[in-house]
Amino acid sequence: MNASRNRRALPAALLALAAWSVAIPTPSLAAQGPGVVSSGFVFLDPPTPSCHASTVVETPRGLVAAWFGGTDEGEPDVSIYVARREGNAWSKPFQAFDGVQVDGRRFPCWNPVLFRPEGGLLLLFAKVGPSPSAWWGVLSTSADDGATWTAPRRLPDGVLGPIKNKPIALPDGSLLCPTSREDAQLGWRVFLERTPDLGGSWTTVGPLNDGKIIGAIQPSVLAHPGGRLQVLCRSRQAKLAESWSSDGGRTWSPMTLTGLDNPNSGTDAVTLADGRHLLVYNPTTEGRTPLAVALSADGKDWTRAVTLEDQPGEYSYPAVIQAGDGRVHVTYTWRRERIKHVILDPTALPR
Repeated sequence: MNASRNRRALPAALLALAAWSVAIPTPSLAAQGPGVVSSGFVFLDPPTPSCHASTVVETPRGLVAAWFGGTDEGEPDVSIYVARREGNAWSKPFQAFDGVQVDGRRFPCWNPVLFRPEGGLLLLFAKVGPSPSAWWGVLSTSADDGATWTAPRRLPDGVLGPIKNKPIALPDGSLLCPTSREDAQLGWRVFLERTPDLGGSWTTVGPLNDGKIIGAIQPSVLAHPGGRLQVLCRSRQAKLAESWSSDGGRTWSPMTLTGLDNPNSGTDAVTLADGRHLLVYNPTTEGRTPLAVALSADGKDWTRAVTLEDQPGEYSYPAVIQAGDGRVHVTYTWRRERIKHVILDPTALPR
């Protein structure tokens, strides 16, 4: 090849690279040990002063992550941001939507949740409103694996959609969405919302707890043999809370506390292809460090397997999925400054 021609082509190649991604995953001293494939950031140059509450999903073109970002949590400028990962690089984050209303008022956005039904559009649920006690659910969709998004539409009154963690698809194709409500009088209560038509119509089950003896929010759903379901929830009682269903989520056992510590901070969990259950949580009763991964064969007895973070600071609000290649992807808040991404090989994790 002609050397001078090659030199002239170099600037164009660099421009193309910059247009796609700068945030190559970077090594970290944290999140090391058996099963850790890589650890890095979704972005190195934060698009906003603060970010929190990430979610992650796999598409045919790669991963998509979303989170809320702005001046600070609860400020009117907080919007939903998205980044896409094709190959080993994350795209530059972009704003998917904000909380501006038709009358010009602007409210903060909260807790996005990504989910891709089998063969369907990519769904992005979120909340908009002045506070968790007064927010409402919205839904945006993408037909191009997260590159562009529709304007968010408001969900029916009383429906919030998945509050922090992903839905699960039931055998009949319905989505079962773990959700919760935070009410000054009634307390923190957990519900399950079911939609048979990807957000067109809804039914609600719950509350699963009284909001007082156990105040719980932000459930994750785990699937067990025989169609049994389990929810694990953040609580105000310094432990994770749980409830079980034997009929596909139509009825649930009274909520009880587990032996797992919880500092009143969000968690996430997923049932792996091999039948084990994987939980990402803060194993403490105060603060939001450390952040760890635990495994269980039955959803009752948990063994801590990996420490993702153990330094001072906030490491919280994880999201976790298992991709088609078997690897597990975890995203989480890193000091409210960035979103971290860790890849795990579950076959190498202790059993």
